[in-house]
Amino acid sequence: MPKALHVVARSLAAVLGATLVLASPAVAGVANKGIPGASRSNPLTGMRWGVYTGPYYNSIYPDYQQSRGRNRQLLGRIALRPLAFWFGAWFADSAARSAANNFIADVTQGDPDVLSQMVVFRLDPWEGAACPGGWSAADQGSYHRWIDAFAAGIGRSRVAIVLQPDLAFSTCASSRAPLDMVNYAARSLTALPHTTVYIDGGVRYWPSTFNQAVSMLERAGVRYVRGFALNTSEFDGTGPEIEYGARIAQALAAAGYRNKHFVINTAGNGQGFLNGQVPDPNNPPVCVSRSQKLCITLGIPPTTRVASPRWHLSGYDANLAFRYVDAYVWVDRPWLPGAAQFDLPRALLLAGSTPFP
Repeated sequence: MPKALHVVARSLAAVLGATLVLASPAVAGVANKGIPGASRSNPLTGMRWGVYTGPYYNSIYPDYQQSRGRNRQLLGRIALRPLAFWFGAWFADSAARSAANNFIADVTQGDPDVLSQMVVFRLDPWEGAACPGGWSAADQGSYHRWIDAFAAGIGRSRVAIVLQPDLAFSTCASSRAPLDMVNYAARSLTALPHTTVYIDGGVRYWPSTFNQAVSMLERAGVRYVRGFALNTSEFDGTGPEIEYGARIAQALAAAGYRNKHFVINTAGNGQGFLNGQVPDPNNPPVCVSRSQKLCITLGIPPTTRVASPRWHLSGYDANLAFRYVDAYVWVDRPWLPGAAQFDLPRALLLAGSTPFP
């Protein structure tokens, strides 16, 4: 090849390489890609959100099936909603692929245009054990293998993922390992063609500072994914979380990560409150009526109609939601106290006291 052509070839390779490097963070899976008429501004719209009807993954659907009368009507307000189900270290590395595949098969019933919703909660040790925590090379290798297998189980399915609730525990960890692992998961899962990922961003009072929250998301790989998730294990009101999330999205944009949107967990915040407003934040009281405050009850049902007048948001919050919020999702399980077994009386109270029946 003539020398001039070598120069041109090297120049083109450099340009293409730079283009790929710059473009790669923006290349993320889009759940609704290819669906005729689906919105190009919100990857979660334009398709049916599937409902899991099996007996596993802490599902209450079998209890709904066996109930009758008023109980059946109330339980339907939970069991018939498109819920996000949790997957973590309780599935062995060798079982992660089949766990994802089997769940999606039940939710979609073979329809490739149905959305499944999943929560990846794989960091181990985590929560209290994360402070200071310890993640050996073996722990990190297991995490990578699990994520790879889980991604293989998803494949080309249409999936929305909330990645690592309680990520704010990383702010007290003595190692960069947890955020490095979540970063790996973010890149691996968002590389799937129809998987839209939201990294947990905490809640407006945790991490303890706003800058910590933004830094945490940056290090966890928010550049690679659609955005972030809020309120995943708390009960703060939807309006305040919209305002907080908009601030985070704006801060990320100022740092060069533009067009980051978010989802809010509304499973139990129908009467939103702050952590310190109840005597035991780990076991807040359940609302017994629609007029009771400082208690948990079902919040806004899972939806992409985030600015609807039905949710009684202020005009300011509705405008912010329209601009930044992709969806309200149900990530938490307030009808499973302490992630224990299904509690029928508790579930009936939650469903009967919600202001959003």
